[in-house]
Amino acid sequence: MKLTGNTILITGGGSGIGLAFAEKFVQNGNTVIVIGRRESVLEQARKQVPGLITQVCDLAQESDRVALFDWVTTNYPDVNVLINNAGIQLRYNVLKADARDNWYDYSKEITTNIEAPVHLSMLFAPYFAKKETAAIINVTSGLAFTPFAIAPVYSATKAALHSYTMSLRHQLSATSVEVIEIAPPAVNTDLGGSGLHTHGEPLDAFTEGIFQGLAEGKQEIGYGSSIARLRMSRDDIDKYTEQLYQANKDSIE
Repeated sequence: MKLTGNTILITGGGSGIGLAFAEKFVQNGNTVIVIGRRESVLEQARKQVPGLITQVCDLAQESDRVALFDWVTTNYPDVNVLINNAGIQLRYNVLKADARDNWYDYSKEITTNIEAPVHLSMLFAPYFAKKETAAIINVTSGLAFTPFAIAPVYSATKAALHSYTMSLRHQLSATSVEVIEIAPPAVNTDLGGSGLHTHGEPLDAFTEGIFQGLAEGKQEIGYGSSIARLRMSRDDIDKYTEQLYQANKDSIE
């Protein structure tokens, strides 16, 4: 995709990977809009990235997603790139999870990670198809290919988003809309909670690597350990998944 002259909407852009992408895109001469649930977080993002446009939106709410589409296309009709980046990662033992009284927490993970990007993609795809150039970028995970058994819903939703992205790419192949998947490894952000990814890839290096992949026109972009996982055999997937679980299972006991 072209890396300059776009109007870009990024979900979950107030911190972490989303904010790093936003800052890089602004530096490259794009108009960037980021959304998030908390105005305080968005305010800090505006301070960090001058010129950033922000809007509060709860992606777990269908009405908020429709309102977001209407607001963006009315106020920024040149919008031509959607980056579905927002995500929630919960780690738990299914034998100890309280699915009776706390199901809302688990359902919100499903809604945010898969329902919201599917819905937004369906809203924006017909609008983008009328543009000369456009792109839908879905941020999945290396865990879409080798599940992290202590984060079962997160892994499953990212696998579903990977599958959906492949189908979307085929359906939009005759249009101007590029469909791109970014599959991060563990990156040093606060996804899932503070301190859980301190041994992940440095955020700056990861961002540079992803932008190199975008500049090269790749449709699937991994980084670090996730590159190999994109093409693992089934036997290798099983081994890798077992290793991940054994190394981390004590954290949910």
